[in-house]
Amino acid sequence: MAIESYENLLIGLKKLRLPAMAEMLDSYAKQAVNGNVSYIDFLIGLVSEELSSKERKGIESRVRSARFPVLKNLNDFDYGFQPSVNRKKLEELSSLRFIDNKENVLLMGPPGVGKTHIGIGLGVKACEAGYKVLFTTLNEMLSVLLSSLADNSITSKCRTYVLPSLLIIDEVGYLPVSKEGANFLFQVVAKRYETGSIILTSNKSFSDWGDVLGDSVVASAILDRLLHHSTVFNIKGESYRLREKKAELVKEEKKVG
Repeated sequence: MAIESYENLLIGLKKLRLPAMAEMLDSYAKQAVNGNVSYIDFLIGLVSEELSSKERKGIESRVRSARFPVLKNLNDFDYGFQPSVNRKKLEELSSLRFIDNKENVLLMGPPGVGKTHIGIGLGVKACEAGYKVLFTTLNEMLSVLLSSLADNSITSKCRTYVLPSLLIIDEVGYLPVSKEGANFLFQVVAKRYETGSIILTSNKSFSDWGDVLGDSVVASAILDRLLHHSTVFNIKGESYRLREKKAELVKEEKKVG
């Protein structure tokens, strides 16, 4: 390949915003010369590099935009430690059909049993599949919405939680919710009802939501919409964090001994 032609092709690829093809051009050109590669195979190879690069960057961008506090993978979930989790049911959710069907997933149980792990794991898988995802704690979401009243940006802020294909609301029940906050939660759930999926984690049973939200009527209306099309996990067992702490203490005791 003439140097001038090569440089012009390289410039053209960069102008077309095909960075992966530009980066791999030299390598593929050498392979083509040394291996007698056809023009079609040469082009297919470069295009595949660009597609893989764009797909990888798209996933990375969606994961960043989702605002996960940490990254968790469903393959790392310890079913042996939490046998109350129905593995077959969770694997079915991993197909992500629940997102296409606008269904919800409710993860109930005490702190540390893996609710957030499952929620994030499903969220990451959704990002990889091309869905727009947003993770938030209930307290964080309500703080944003309540603060938006001051500058009259409530409509745009509400859209933030309504538009994603999957909204993950973590830690429902950990902190008390004001009456106004409960109303905002109802608005988000109502707007997403049968239009977008919600994954929600809570340490409180449904019968306690009236106390958590400070209004049994609003709590009932929220649960009515959440549960209509949903999969519910009631996770029981010991806390992962307590298990790790106990293991650390045992190690320390052995060292001292």
